[in-house]
Amino acid sequence: MAKKVTPETKETKTVAPKKAAAKKAKTTAVEKPAKTAKDKVAAPKKAAAKATLVKEKAAAPKKAAAKTVKADKPVKVTPAKKAATKAKTAKPAKKAAVDPEQELLNAIIDGMLDKKGHQILVLDLRPTGNSVADWFVICHGTSNTQADAIADSVEDTVRKRLNEKPWHTEGFQNAEWILLDYVNVVVHVFQEPIRDFYRLEDLWADAPTIKIEESFSK
Repeated sequence: MAKKVTPETKETKTVAPKKAAAKKAKTTAVEKPAKTAKDKVAAPKKAAAKATLVKEKAAAPKKAAAKTVKADKPVKVTPAKKAATKAKTAKPAKKAAVDPEQELLNAIIDGMLDKKGHQILVLDLRPTGNSVADWFVICHGTSNTQADAIADSVEDTVRKRLNEKPWHTEGFQNAEWILLDYVNVVVHVFQEPIRDFYRLEDLWADAPTIKIEESFSK
């Protein structure tokens, strides 16, 4: 049996949807309040700030990559810079130790050569173990005048270079065999016949001998 719809029922059905729509609109209005004039003004600024932040985030990896590439770029080192760096970092060379006996021997030999002493020999007596000195330096002149001049030259050279004087001297009177005693080094200046007679270097034949080459003609 069909239900009879009266005018009152029809009006009720028509009003009900309108009430539901009004209620939904009210609820939406509560959940999303209308934007004020202040919000509308601030909105573009917020949007611009957000866009700038996004742009900076996007650019950050590129900046980091550019920085890395720049840091990894090799630095060119010129030869001049390399030499300067090496000079700064290089340790100063140690000064060679000076041997006083060697300096004395050099001065004696130079004094002999200056006056053309002949057949200069340096005898190392240290290995023998029973000598009165460590070194003998022997030479000869062809006359008593030359022998005297050689001995004087030796004294002068040693004094000027090393500020040393012989501890003992003898033989200047006849200048046949002049001896200059520098304690560890003893100098013998002969005239040639006297040297041939005594043959001092043969008495110490077991001593290592250094022959000094002459830079002049006999």
